[in-house]
Amino acid sequence: MPAYNAAKTLERTVRDIPSGCVDEIIVVDDASTDETVTVAERLGLRVIVHPENRGYGANQKTCYDEALRSGVDIVVMIHADYQYDSRLTPYIVGFLKEGICDVMLGSRIRTRREALDGGMPLYKYLSNRFLTVTENVILGQNVSDFHTGFRAYTRHVLETNPYRLNSDSFVFDTELLVQASYSGFRIGDIPVPARYFPEASSVDFKNSVIYGVQTLWTLVRYLAHTLGVKRSPLFRARPSKTGPFHQAL
Repeated sequence: MPAYNAAKTLERTVRDIPSGCVDEIIVVDDASTDETVTVAERLGLRVIVHPENRGYGANQKTCYDEALRSGVDIVVMIHADYQYDSRLTPYIVGFLKEGICDVMLGSRIRTRREALDGGMPLYKYLSNRFLTVTENVILGQNVSDFHTGFRAYTRHVLETNPYRLNSDSFVFDTELLVQASYSGFRIGDIPVPARYFPEASSVDFKNSVIYGVQTLWTLVRYLAHTLGVKRSPLFRARPSKTGPFHQAL
């Protein structure tokens, strides 16, 4: 769980995770100014604290580094802000455990009406639809929400793709999915209810615009790399389809 000022929502997010479906919960605090660390420690979670705010992408790098060092086969990332319904964790994990997919995403957009009635701002919905459609066309995928904060990866995905070279900002998520798609991993999604309230989303309009531009630039880099125009260190040679796709957390 990447966390920043999540003291009001962390416990509810953790309590909703069904008992027994994960072996360990790692919280990486990105120099919060509230009581996030205190709450996490009270809940008995493994807590790692950044001494200074490094950014959303840098937070996830620490999350995945620590998870891989722990020897797990499946890593689930969920925001600590209680926006996503963490009760669905075992269902997302199941697709990876059974070897159906290598990456699973929790989609907030089963239908337009559900997304908007659930509180998603109209500008976020429209930008999400534009970016997701563009990504699907360029990457050859059929994912309904590329920009969710609830996702799961097999260990092989994280070990194959050089995520440590990715941005320290919000576009880290996009870069990792583009890398996974380039490497030939199977990406799937399931609908996940999302909640919108003041503590549940830290990306304002300005940062959303920046994120959108960075997402499009990532796709440009991907196209330049695949077409041989300009190689990018973000993308490695496609791996053989072997690895621990079927093992549980």
